[in-house]
This record gives sequence, structure tokens and C-alpha cells, in this order.
Amino acid sequence: MTLLELFELLKKHMKLVVGLPVVCALLVAAYSFIGMPNTYTATTSLYVLTSQDQSSSNLSSDLSASQMVANDVTTLLESNRVQNATADDLGLKNLSDFEISVSSATTSRVIELSVTGTDPQQVAEVANAIADNVSAISQDVMKVQAVNIIDQAVAPQAPSGPKRPLYVAVACMGGLFAAVAIVVVADMLNMKVRSAEEVEELLGVPVIGRIPLVKGGR
Repeated sequence: MTLLELFELLKKHMKLVVGLPVVCALLVAAYSFIGMPNTYTATTSLYVLTSQDQSSSNLSSDLSASQMVANDVTTLLESNRVQNATADDLGLKNLSDFEISVSSATTSRVIELSVTGTDPQQVAEVANAIADNVSAISQDVMKVQAVNIIDQAVAPQAPSGPKRPLYVAVACMGGLFAAVAIVVVADMLNMKVRSAEEVEELLGVPVIGRIPLVKGGR
């Protein structure tokens, strides 16, 4: 099937090609606006201070060692001990309702902690509580001098998700691809002879005449 033939085929089924993407987009839009609550993200940043920072004269060696400690603290932030302690401090059963994201650059001792949930005030409280707990636990377990909080998390004013326009766009594209696939497969399964060229190809003889179709005639 050539590209021109595909376009001609799609033109014959324009209602399906246009209607299915629109229906898919409307359904996903309705679900995303009605069934999916807004989510909010609060972020706090931490600075890892090791015991060598004040005594070591080799800045390069000190920075490399501190970065390794920062990576360990990053892992500690996602540990069950820190999260369970945070849940206990806030009177929560667990932190399963929150999405916790931790990131740190390889050339920096600054760690960014982000907490996402449906309550803007609560996500800020969880982020700050995690920061406080990781500071205490890292000093106890890893003998880190301190994990200082650079910026306290504040309750976000605007939602960070869900990304409803993206979901609608993906649904629309998915509906379009599905419509094209349905039209092409239906055409491939249609075994009717629809042109003189197909007759010549099937029978191997030329067409020498055609009988016109007259609407309303006998």
C-alpha cells in the first residue's frame, strides 16, 4: 500500500480517524480532571559537613571524601529507618502516600530532597521532618559532623501535577494510531475486488469493458 493509497483510505473513514482520537482525549481529560487529585511538591536542600572539614589542609582530598559521604547520606534519606522515624514524629502510619525523591551532584555536597503528595502543608512537614531525622541518624550511624538544612521546605502554592495536558495529548495520539491501525487492518481483511486493476491481477486477463452502475436503475 502506497502512502497515497493510505491517505485515500483514511479519507473514506474520516469519521473514525477523527472521532476516535477525540473520544480518547475527552475520556482521559475527564478522568485526569475528575479522578486524579492535584499533587504538590515541597523541596528542601541539605549540606553535608564532615569532621575533616575543619582540620584537613588538603582541600581536594577533603572534598572527594565529603562527596562520598554525601552519597551515603543520599542513600540514608531513602532508608526505612529515616522514613519510619519521620512517620512516627508526624503521627503517620507510614510514608507510602508520599513520593520521595533525592538527588545530589557528584561535584557538590548539597543534597536536594523533594516530597510529593496531595496535601501542600503536609508535604512540607514531611520534607522538613526527613531532613531533621537524617541529620540526627547520620551523626549516629556515619559519624558525620552535621547535615545542615540550607532551605527549609515551604508549603507549595501551586500544584506540581498531574500533567493533564500531556496525558490528553498522549491519549489523542494513541487514539489516532489506533484508528489508522483499525482502518488498515480492516482493509487488509476485506477480500472484495474493488477495481479493474485487481481483476486483471487476479485473473491474468485484460479488462475489455465495464458496465456502469446507474443509481435507481434496473
